[in-house]
Amino acid sequence: MIDIKLIREQREFVKKEIEKLSVSSLIIDEICELDESKRKLLYDTECLRNTRKILSREISSEKNEEKVSAKKNEVKKINDTIKFQEEDLALIDNKLTELMLNVPNLPDPDVPLGEDDSHNVTVSYFNEKKSFEFKPLAHYEIGEKRGLIDFERGVKISGTRFYVLKKGFARLQRALINFMLDTHILEHGYEEVYPPFMVNEDCLVGTGQLPKFADNLYKDDDSGFWFVPTAEVPVTNMYRDEIIDPGLLPVKHVAYTACFRKEKMSAGKDTRGIKRGHQFDKVELVKIVLPEKAKEELSSLISDAQDILNRLEIPHRLVQMCAGDLSFSAAEKYDIEAYAPGVNEWLEVSSCSNFNTFQSRRANIKFKRDKNSRAEFAATLNGSGLALPRVMIAVIENYQTRDGLVKIPDALRKYLNDEEFI
Repeated sequence: MIDIKLIREQREFVKKEIEKLSVSSLIIDEICELDESKRKLLYDTECLRNTRKILSREISSEKNEEKVSAKKNEVKKINDTIKFQEEDLALIDNKLTELMLNVPNLPDPDVPLGEDDSHNVTVSYFNEKKSFEFKPLAHYEIGEKRGLIDFERGVKISGTRFYVLKKGFARLQRALINFMLDTHILEHGYEEVYPPFMVNEDCLVGTGQLPKFADNLYKDDDSGFWFVPTAEVPVTNMYRDEIIDPGLLPVKHVAYTACFRKEKMSAGKDTRGIKRGHQFDKVELVKIVLPEKAKEELSSLISDAQDILNRLEIPHRLVQMCAGDLSFSAAEKYDIEAYAPGVNEWLEVSSCSNFNTFQSRRANIKFKRDKNSRAEFAATLNGSGLALPRVMIAVIENYQTRDGLVKIPDALRKYLNDEEFI
């Protein structure tokens, strides 16, 4: 959520920034009108309360019964008016909150302009693409030929966009998760948490998935719990409605969770293989930091995520999102894309985002610089470190051999009993 004071004081600036996101700025005009109405009603109600207070004092000292009766009638009318105004205020406040929750974050000044992903900027490439003396196969071809991925049984169990990993591929995924967690904990200084995979509605409002993206999330109607679309949601909300003590920032957490998304926005895309499913595993990095350190922390977050691919020796590139391709909550975002030679695609394995204070305003996450200072909103960041199954695809396709085996990357050998091939 952006600051209502910013909208109030710099209305045209906010509208201009929102239009960079290819989003209509009319919502800002509506917010300003409601905010003005709310402030006027608050002022009028406060004036009425003051008048009532004066009348109450006069009644207590008045001797004339006729005047006392008249003033009591006046007080009654004021009470009725205040009641009606408070009802109007509640309606306006609810509508204002609803609109504010649907305003996207403003883009950082360093974000390039552009309407869609065709204007994203490739910053740099890392690790050369591997050369093959044979035509590399797609991961699903390797998996099906060797009985390591079972698509038919995945569909039988659950439906489309589900699959079963078997034997060596199931072990490979588990090894990757352990390798990523260990690297971030032991080498990058993150603290591991294991959060619930289901959360309440306030959590999703806090990180910005609700109310805007409800259609792409899974919910259990009986309990009211929502399945997590990413570990960002429960981990960030660990600090919802809290004031973090002086000296404890930055907070750095790493968490593994399964993730659940309806994939409505990708209907018809990537139907082959394991690239896009309703359920997938992910290791997530979450930071809560001083606002002035957010950009610096974003750089180190990107570096931490890239380090996983470098240790696996996977070719990848860093892409900066243009304004029109930013997510709803991000002020700036960089995607890390791994190259998969079998499908001949650059696959997004991490989105590293700086939200500034957008999420902390929604989730009420504050900190104190010292014990006597006022509480301020913290900045939040997150990024995948990394997302399965696309890392799986990159490993399988980059390390395949002519005879259909998959060479185990050196970084994973200790997690797979020091075996050489899958």
